Amino acid sequence: MPGESGAVRRPPGRRALILDAAAGRFHRYGYHRTSMAEVAAEVGITAPALYRHFRGKPELLRQVLLRELAALRAAVEAGAAGPGPLCAALAVAAVEHRALGTLWQREARLLPPAGRASLRRELRAQVRAMVAALRCARPELAEPDAELLCWSLLSAYGSLSYHTFAPPRRRFVQLLGGIGADLLAVSPAGLPADARPVVAPDGLPESRREELLVAAVRLFHERGFDNVSTDRLGAAVGIAGPSVYKHFATKAELLAAALVRSRERLRLEVEGALAAEGLEAGLRAYVDFARRHSHYLGAMLSETERLAEPDRRAAMDFRRAFLRLWVGQLQQARPGYDSAEARVRVHAMFALVNDGVRNRPGSRRPELGECLVLLGRTVLGVAQ
Repeated sequence: MPGESGAVRRPPGRRALILDAAAGRFHRYGYHRTSMAEVAAEVGITAPALYRHFRGKPELLRQVLLRELAALRAAVEAGAAGPGPLCAALAVAAVEHRALGTLWQREARLLPPAGRASLRRELRAQVRAMVAALRCARPELAEPDAELLCWSLLSAYGSLSYHTFAPPRRRFVQLLGGIGADLLAVSPAGLPADARPVVAPDGLPESRREELLVAAVRLFHERGFDNVSTDRLGAAVGIAGPSVYKHFATKAELLAAALVRSRERLRLEVEGALAAEGLEAGLRAYVDFARRHSHYLGAMLSETERLAEPDRRAAMDFRRAFLRLWVGQLQQARPGYDSAEARVRVHAMFALVNDGVRNRPGSRRPELGECLVLLGRTVLGVAQ
């Protein structure tokens, strides 16, 4: 209602409502498939009214991410007393802010460089605070080992972004707290260096089409589908941008073909080992695949929503079948796990490995593969 001066008063908390709506839409549909008008409509205001709060969609995304990181900072501060309180506080934050994982991994890369750098500094500051709390309780841990454990904890908790399954809240928080406590109790020191170096088997692609598939999956993962032009794709393989259309009718067709290739490799190299030899062989195969093909896994997670509907359904069907296979194998190894716990643990393992091959400086560790196998066993609850 207008006040005595005639000015229209804004409802209290409108900015928070806008951030809630934007976070939900960015998480569910992605940045490029969310318009300012849609966010405004969800809040019940006009688009011009939304622009009075935020200058544009990049600023809205930045503010959403800042708010999510503020929730992370509050949890880290609440858990400063040690690993137990830290895991408990972060578990609650993970359940209450499930969008953070996808927003950070998928949408933050779309911000201008200065905005991305500022957010990375904030996240690293929180990891340093986590490391300090962990080393206070475990002074025997070298700083790189403590940092690896803290990044792994964030990855495992961030995995909630990639599925919608939700057990009862109290049980969910307890399960995550237990997984986190087990992770922060791991001792990575003394593991042997990986038996073989990471060598991608692609070698020299046999054709220009193959070159484009390899380049596309890397660029789509690093920059996002909408931020990669045909000129950039062509330049990556030494051809003019329009020449890309000699091999693929559209950029969307190239994305679909690249993700089909990613699934084929994952099925051949990991699914076979898991089905034939069991959980340990499957975990080692997955870690090995991730170390050699991190772009494939990253693009599968970040770009599936950009596919045309038939291709998206095929990708989601594969993802669900792949998850079911892992859940079944885990329940065979741990019959006490119901499907809820098994699913949460498998998703946590995927996220921990996917992020672990990219997080520097940990990704340069000579024993990274063995570290990820050990941490993967831990979150699956099958540590030897």
